[in-house]
Amino acid sequence: MTKNCPRSPIFRIFGTMKFMGTGSRWEALTSMRIFVTVIAVLTLSHPLSAQVDNPENWQSVLYADHQLVGKIWSSREQQFISPDNLWPSLISASYLLLGEKHDNPDHHAIQLAVIERLISDGAVSQMTFEMLESNASEPLSRFLETEFASDAAMQEFLYWDEQGWDWQFYGPLLRAAYDGSVPVTAGNISLETVRAVYGAPTPVAIADIFDAETMAKLNSDIDESHCGMLPESQFPPMVRVQQTRDFTMAKNLRVPDGMAVLLAGNYHVRHDLGVPNYLLAGDVQLERKDIVSLALLEVVADENEPARYLEQFGAQPAYDYIWFTPAVSDEDYCDSLR
Repeated sequence: MTKNCPRSPIFRIFGTMKFMGTGSRWEALTSMRIFVTVIAVLTLSHPLSAQVDNPENWQSVLYADHQLVGKIWSSREQQFISPDNLWPSLISASYLLLGEKHDNPDHHAIQLAVIERLISDGAVSQMTFEMLESNASEPLSRFLETEFASDAAMQEFLYWDEQGWDWQFYGPLLRAAYDGSVPVTAGNISLETVRAVYGAPTPVAIADIFDAETMAKLNSDIDESHCGMLPESQFPPMVRVQQTRDFTMAKNLRVPDGMAVLLAGNYHVRHDLGVPNYLLAGDVQLERKDIVSLALLEVVADENEPARYLEQFGAQPAYDYIWFTPAVSDEDYCDSLR
């Protein structure tokens, strides 16, 4: 029986998370190219402000006139800041986690602007992609030494999952890493690993990361993300898979020096529930302030309070910074499943 699971309107900014499969099976509501004109205006002199100062560059059109669109909220300072004031925090991070809603082209345009400037400044030691699974690890070890006749050749080389992840969104980011000689690692687990984790006990490495209250929150989010359609018996194995993904992203993100950048869905980059906790657990010398989480979030109609978008759980803010964009769609993904 389908439960009438109450859904927060803010939950739509994340999309419906699909924890089974590989984590890449997000249905693209539309397929839009990241226009060259958007990238062209993101010059090194003002690399981050152009997207804000030129609203005609937004490719998503829903709620484009929302008062939060283009603004950046700092949870650290509890105020809005400019792109130029955001930059010092980004470039000084040991770990920079760039969140996204996977089907929003503006999120990828902003990510590319950030990545290109970081690489230009020589700040990036490694990039890790949620969109790459462990089966790409071997070719990734040869990534920078391989010559590609075309982007299609790069796509094939990386065993890219085009059904799950639109290459038009992620190809430019991988090309930026390649052109900048930045090593790339896979952040996600394979379907085979998902199946193994699903039927196995919780690994010791992740068993004590969260307290009982936080685990209850993860179970609740699993329920909500699956539209209240799952039996409760499925919650623990699905949470185990989600935790294994975050643990794997953290493990494959670690570098001894410089900055490592993670590109992943907004839920993964949450300070309160996601990857930062596994980074901290794996490095006693690391401090939370060294991990910077920048979420790219779609605005929600009639919601003008930036703190509401955090959906903060406990004392730790979910993100250090939120960059607001128009939305791709206001569809409730669960309606089509009921």
